[in-house]
Amino acid sequence: MAVATLILLLLVLVAASGVLVRFLPLPLPIIQIGLGVLLAWPIDGLRVELEPELFLLVFVPPLLFIDGIMLPKREFAKLAPRIFGLAFGLVFFTVVVFGYALNWLLPQVPLPVAFALAAVLSPTDAVAVSSIVGRDLVPARIRHILEGESLLNDASGLVVLRFAVAAALTGQFSLGETALTFVLVAAGGALAGFATLWAVAKVLRIVAKIGDVRPEVEVVILILLPFAAYLLAEKFHLSGILAAVTAGLYIARAGLFGSLSFPARMQNMALIEMLSFTFNGVIFLLLGLQLPTIIRNVPPELSLYGSFWEPVLAVMTLTLILLAIRFAWIVFGSTARGIIERWRGRETFRLTTRLRVVMTLAGVRGAITLAGILSLPLVVSENGPPFPARDLVIFIAAGVIICSLLLASVALPIVARGIPLDEEEESAIEERLARQVAAEAAIARIEQMVDEAQATPALYEARLAAAQQLIPAYRQRIVAGEEEDTTVKDIQPALQSMLDAAFAAEQAALLRLLRARKIDDTTMRAVIGEVMLNQALNSRKQANKRATAKKPATRKAGARK
Repeated sequence: MAVATLILLLLVLVAASGVLVRFLPLPLPIIQIGLGVLLAWPIDGLRVELEPELFLLVFVPPLLFIDGIMLPKREFAKLAPRIFGLAFGLVFFTVVVFGYALNWLLPQVPLPVAFALAAVLSPTDAVAVSSIVGRDLVPARIRHILEGESLLNDASGLVVLRFAVAAALTGQFSLGETALTFVLVAAGGALAGFATLWAVAKVLRIVAKIGDVRPEVEVVILILLPFAAYLLAEKFHLSGILAAVTAGLYIARAGLFGSLSFPARMQNMALIEMLSFTFNGVIFLLLGLQLPTIIRNVPPELSLYGSFWEPVLAVMTLTLILLAIRFAWIVFGSTARGIIERWRGRETFRLTTRLRVVMTLAGVRGAITLAGILSLPLVVSENGPPFPARDLVIFIAAGVIICSLLLASVALPIVARGIPLDEEEESAIEERLARQVAAEAAIARIEQMVDEAQATPALYEARLAAAQQLIPAYRQRIVAGEEEDTTVKDIQPALQSMLDAAFAAEQAALLRLLRARKIDDTTMRAVIGEVMLNQALNSRKQANKRATAKKPATRKAGARK
């Protein structure tokens, strides 16, 4: 099938999945994988050869970059020890324990190849974690830990994979050399991300000084940032994934958003949301397209008696081993941190047993695992023997992906049901405070500008008239922030419906003028653009208010600090 037709088909299915999720009680990634499987399962279905290097370049940098932007930085810094413990410590622990366990259970898999499989099974999938662990399922603190872990453990898992494959090809392995190289690769990747951030910030400031540059130019430059960081790091054999994550995490501190014009910021916000939804969907569709071919080729090592249940049981057993390893590490890390904090005389966030189970089940595998395992070489050397147990480990990796996704989708809502989300109250208070302070600052600046223009009567009159229109809107925002949640909750549906009706009326009036030939297409596009911008701003504002109003005023504490 032509590449263009395939791309269009994938985009159609991404849109369809967004509709189906409203009717099916399943997470969006499961639906998208299912659609991919339905396309590829027939004998004459789609056959898509997934090139791992191209996949990693096209999809992974922008998605991890966007996740880095969206991750709360204050919470990331506060929870950094827990996040790093999972993102790096758990990866190495999994590689060692699962690698030896796999080699013991399936002696056909050489130890270096077992370590390679363990390395690609170590990273959790940021997209799947965000989709399954929603805002209303687990406390915000647990969600931040899981999202931060899934952002960083891709880099550690793929770097370990590189050394495991080298050991399988050469038969040589040095733990000390591997550890040192890993530190250099990770630190170098982060440095490449910072360097790219600095360079792009300089470029955007130069563009801003030039002036009268289309906002689309600024948006395109920003889109290229994660790809530039990734390629720069990979050029010097560093961690491109960690470079893209670093760029996303520190883009605000680098002042890049401040360098963008207002139209560019609006376009960038909309584009980020669209790219995230589309790329995430395409990733899971491609994952579904790969599965039928992998599943049909059941390795003989897992089917000694030709039974259908043998490979299924083997994959389920290995998945449970991975979950047991993860649970043991979470218990160990939580206990050790509690002991250290008590020794220091500090209070710490305690993980209950149920929260530990939730964090264990949330360790789902996804696209990075599949791309990593498919990158295994076909042969040991040129004209040499085939790479040992390649088909077997690919089958296991695909099975673990499906098992972890299904298990999390089914078990997580049950286990997490009723867990108090006490952090949400703090978030609602912070949102009200932020809106109030921002509005007060805007009013003060507007009044200052009016006072500054008193020496120029014409300018003073113009600014005074503008201030009389702007200040009431800001004062209304302050009053709305101080109102009780129940009042805001009652007003929002009526206000949103009136805004929608007003927007529809504006569109209809402009369309009548266009049909009557009283305005031309250029005028129509210019005015409708302003109307749509106002509608977008109002819709976002109302959505934020609704989200704040939905948060209960009080909750019982579910986790002690």
